[in-house]
Amino acid sequence: MSIASHLNAYGERILNNLDGINAARERALAETRQIVRLSANSIRAAHRSDFDESGELIARARGMLVDLTAELEGFPSIYWSGYVRDAQKEFAEANLTLALLAGRPLADPEALGVEDAVYLNGLAECAGELRRHALDAMRRGDLERAEETLGVMDDIYSLLVTVDYPDAVTGGLRRSTDMARGVLERTRGDLTVALQQQKLADALERAERRFGAALDGE
Repeated sequence: MSIASHLNAYGERILNNLDGINAARERALAETRQIVRLSANSIRAAHRSDFDESGELIARARGMLVDLTAELEGFPSIYWSGYVRDAQKEFAEANLTLALLAGRPLADPEALGVEDAVYLNGLAECAGELRRHALDAMRRGDLERAEETLGVMDDIYSLLVTVDYPDAVTGGLRRSTDMARGVLERTRGDLTVALQQQKLADALERAERRFGAALDGE
């Protein structure tokens, strides 16, 4: 067999392999975009306290993620690509956000079908959603709920800060942890101001009642 024949045979096989990889990549790009969109819509529904809709959107995203994982079984380079992991992170974040806002137990990485590092990064992103929830509670005057939410944020950060491994292992968790810390501190500051304002308002109200009672007694 001549060199040209070998090259033609090898080239045809390589091109067929690359066609398969490219087709898998195109499918993965389309499906991961949809998973991210469903996860984002799930989080928005959870903030509206529409937990049923949030759960339905997560269920759709889960089905797509399971199918995608099966489709990419023969394409590890695609499965381990950044956009697939980003979609898994958004899916994990949506699950965790729904559980925390609805007061449900948290699923673990195995139950969600994601890697540990992806789960931790999703948990770090969840801190931002909890800040939004805490701010909404403050605007409603529900400072007790805001304090509870701040406590959960503190618990999340306390876990993340113990994960001391290279970014190559954790998928850049150190940066996500730093962001979670910033979100936590800003929320703590906002809540401190809100509590002080509430104490001042309560003190003024008591003073007005005492003044009114004194006038009535004259």
